[in-house]
Amino acid sequence: MNLPDLPLFSMLRERMSWLHQRQDTLSQNVANADTPRYVARDLKPLDFDNALNAIHQGTSMMTTNVRHIALTPSRSGTFEDHETPDQESSPNGNAVSLEMEMIKVSETQAQFQAAANLYAKAMTMMKTAIGH
Repeated sequence: MNLPDLPLFSMLRERMSWLHQRQDTLSQNVANADTPRYVARDLKPLDFDNALNAIHQGTSMMTTNVRHIALTPSRSGTFEDHETPDQESSPNGNAVSLEMEMIKVSETQAQFQAAANLYAKAMTMMKTAIGH
């Protein structure tokens, strides 16, 4: 059994991938805060319904009881972004608020750190459970 391929770890990796891509998108907004006609962008949030639908399309873990949930994480790789103007456009057409973007960057960084810590703790717990 390969621990990193377990559904829990796959979901955490997907979450961290989404957060990484969001950080890139937000950094582009900050870099273009003075660019005329630039509109802030952000990633669409991960959709829990889509994750549940992915579970029902196939299973990667065998269940031993009908009440168990079989998990199959989605492996999209890229995430959809969209325009999210932070404010009304300035006279040059720019719709980026540096304050709002920095708040989003800070939140994303904290969420990434939490996911990375959870991944590390789960990996340590699994290794302990199998006697490594």
